[in-house]
Amino acid sequence: MENAGIIWIVFGIILMIAEIFTMGFFLFWFGLGAFAAAFVGFLGVGLVGQFFVFALVSGILAAMSRTIFKRYFQRTGKHELKTGVDALPGKVGVVTISSKGAMKEGAVKVYGSEWTAFPSDGVSELKQGEKVEVVRIEGVSIYVKRISGPPERGDWH
Repeated sequence: MENAGIIWIVFGIILMIAEIFTMGFFLFWFGLGAFAAAFVGFLGVGLVGQFFVFALVSGILAAMSRTIFKRYFQRTGKHELKTGVDALPGKVGVVTISSKGAMKEGAVKVYGSEWTAFPSDGVSELKQGEKVEVVRIEGVSIYVKRISGPPERGDWH
């Protein structure tokens, strides 16, 4: 089939364009496999050989990428990367509005954002200017405890 190389190139381009519209990074490797099949097709390899090269190159690249991505981008255990509100517990903030009301709510600034805060023990009062540590998050409120001494390096307030 004389036009097989061109068909493989068109197929590869379609796969790479389709990759833009997917959430994963998977079709790109099959696009490269199609380009490899086109290359061997232009060298005179038959259609069965072209398909074999397509499947082999695509499979190897997909398997290698999953291994590489998993090793370098997926964190587990104590090195887990936390972002957003998941990163707040353990961080230090500063009370910006003292406790008020029966529930002793106040406001605490952590990571540059002000949060409605409650004492984690339910009875302590929050005093403006004191440093507190985020214990837990419930909804849009944080629960904090008073800390003594300067904040540790890397803490934000």
